[in-house]
Order: sequence, then structure tokens, then C-alpha cells
Amino acid sequence: MPDAPRPRPVLRCPICRRVAAEATRPFCSERCAQVDLGRWLTESYAIPAAPPEQTED
Repeated sequence: MPDAPRPRPVLRCPICRRVAAEATRPFCSERCAQVDLGRWLTESYAIPAAPPEQTED
């Protein structure tokens, strides 16, 4: 018996948690996509990193 196609999991918008729209995945709307872009541009999102070690020359 062939495997049945798996149902696609419900993807939630990372901004407002509504169901994502196909046209704007992973967001639910263009507005949420723009909110996310604004957060990146204002550096609200950051990847944590350890400060560089100081070495003596």
C-alpha cells in the first residue's frame, strides 16, 4: 500500500501567532513580515556571542 501524503503541519506566524498564509510564509500577512524586518533593521534581534578574548601582543 503506498504511503499517504502527510498533512502539512500548521505553521504559526512568529509575530502574532495566527496561522501563516501561503503567500507570505512564515508570516500571516505582509504587515507581520514588515514588523519582523523592522526588528532586524533596528537590531532588536541579536545573536548572542561571547566577547572576544583580549590577547597580549
